[in-house]
Amino acid sequence: MNHNASLSASPRRTRRIVLFGLAILGMASAVFVVRRPLMMSAPMCMAGRWHGCFDTFNGVVLMTLVALPLAALVVWALARRRRVAGVTSAWRMSLAEVGMVHGTVPFLWLTMMPGAGAGTVPNRVSLVPLRDLVTMGPLGIVGNLLVFAALGFFAPMRFAALASVPRILALGAGCSVLVETAQYVLRLDRVSSVDDVLVNAAGAVLAALASRRWWRTATEAPSDQPRPVPAPAG
Repeated sequence: MNHNASLSASPRRTRRIVLFGLAILGMASAVFVVRRPLMMSAPMCMAGRWHGCFDTFNGVVLMTLVALPLAALVVWALARRRRVAGVTSAWRMSLAEVGMVHGTVPFLWLTMMPGAGAGTVPNRVSLVPLRDLVTMGPLGIVGNLLVFAALGFFAPMRFAALASVPRILALGAGCSVLVETAQYVLRLDRVSSVDDVLVNAAGAVLAALASRRWWRTATEAPSDQPRPVPAPAG
């Protein structure tokens, strides 16, 4: 056994544990701060009622947090199945797949919620760049940055073909254009704005840069396939 290798692995393991603990602490702190507005939707959500839960911001956020243990269980099940099959990077791939879905779908749901005048008010489009930024406000900008942040963070970890900043920028912008187009076509009483596209794409890129050290490389592409089982010696 390589003594130096075991020593170098120990600090890495400790660092991961510390980062994981800090992430849990930060999430718990955030939940504690917003616990009161979230609890306002809890009775409706626990009763399975659509109105007051899935059609409200607080309700969607609450159900996203409640579903976190299930998402973690899915990650574990996928990783275990891949490890049994001999797939390398099983945990990273499984976490990336579940993270992309769990971190993106709730934001898409929120952006596609119809307004009070849905179906009756005229469609609205804003194609002048940077004009709507002043009306978004800090919360609006942060919200738009987060829409495709999970996609930008996890996609290059899962797919080597997306492991570059220009491709993540194109992915975030393309997905945002689809959302804005859907808002316009479905007449959801929302403004289809080019600034939303710009901020959504910027959020995807910033998140991707945060996960850059874990990006998947082209040389790891064969790791999707199980490792071949050596034939028994004759």
